[in-house]
Amino acid sequence: MPKKLIRSFKHAGLGASHTLRTQRNIWIHFFVAAVVFFFGIGMKLSTVEISILTLTAAFVIVTEVINTAIEEIVNLVKPEEHPAAALIKNVAAGAVLVSAIGSIVIGLLIFIPRLI
Repeated sequence: MPKKLIRSFKHAGLGASHTLRTQRNIWIHFFVAAVVFFFGIGMKLSTVEISILTLTAAFVIVTEVINTAIEEIVNLVKPEEHPAAALIKNVAAGAVLVSAIGSIVIGLLIFIPRLI
């Protein structure tokens, strides 16, 4: 493999590792995703349904990683408390909340008909 590609994977791994070490919420997202995934397999959901749930969970995790990146940028640029910095962090966290709510709705749309 080319050195640049290997370096890219190394840097991505460092970023993922940082997020896993510093962000409690990402562990919650992974735990919920695992529970949903195994519950879906146990309920014999279709491949398409499992794929939708996997993409939905990945979307929540990706928004959490992007939220972490935004928080780190804000901390770098404005280490002291500032209303604009707080607003930026809150908006980024809001994106995670919106993706989590969306994933709950999708999960309910997939699971409720099976449970009824």
